[in-house]
Amino acid sequence: MKKWRLQMQISSREFNHDIGKAKKSSLENPVIITERGKPSHVLLSYRDYEKLIMKQSSMADLLSSDDNIEIEFKKLNVQAKAVELD
Repeated sequence: MKKWRLQMQISSREFNHDIGKAKKSSLENPVIITERGKPSHVLLSYRDYEKLIMKQSSMADLLSSDDNIEIEFKKLNVQAKAVELD
């Protein structure tokens, strides 16, 4: 698993000036964007975002949530056989 090192921190002004640099850097590590010296946003690659989201949503989490979730299960074609008892 990839260990993140938050190496790049830029101001929102720098981010607006050179978005390409921030996007390129986010392919390696998340980029912290600051406003008035305080962290306000984090830019990360979509691949890393997906990993983060998938790690947080286990089946148990989904089933125990309060949200109204509809899950469709495949219908199994199971046939019962008669059992001979002697």
